[in-house]
Amino acid sequence: MADCIFCKIGRKEIPAKIVYEDRLVVAFDDIGPQAPTHCLVIPKAHYETLNDVGAEQEGLLGHMMLVATRVARDKGIHDKGYRLVANTLAEAGQSVFHIHLHLLGGRRFAWPPG
Repeated sequence: MADCIFCKIGRKEIPAKIVYEDRLVVAFDDIGPQAPTHCLVIPKAHYETLNDVGAEQEGLLGHMMLVATRVARDKGIHDKGYRLVANTLAEAGQSVFHIHLHLLGGRRFAWPPG
């Protein structure tokens, strides 16, 4: 999608502090962090919500999770703990309609979230 901010980051049209990239995904530091470590893992392909992802993208979704664990290790939070969040639709908190994982760590989190 041409005007999607995450698509633009993936195409390097908007600067971001990229912490990992491969042919399928980009991970970058969130510009409004909610924890000492807050990165986003996005696919380069555009899918608005998790509801738009089919079985044929199962490998992509798994890859996103593995990239998140790699970034957690690189950021030094792998052994202390971290949270992965995927919001779907506005009522759940999705504000950018391009699927993404939030990787949060570096502090204690409460449960339930929200």
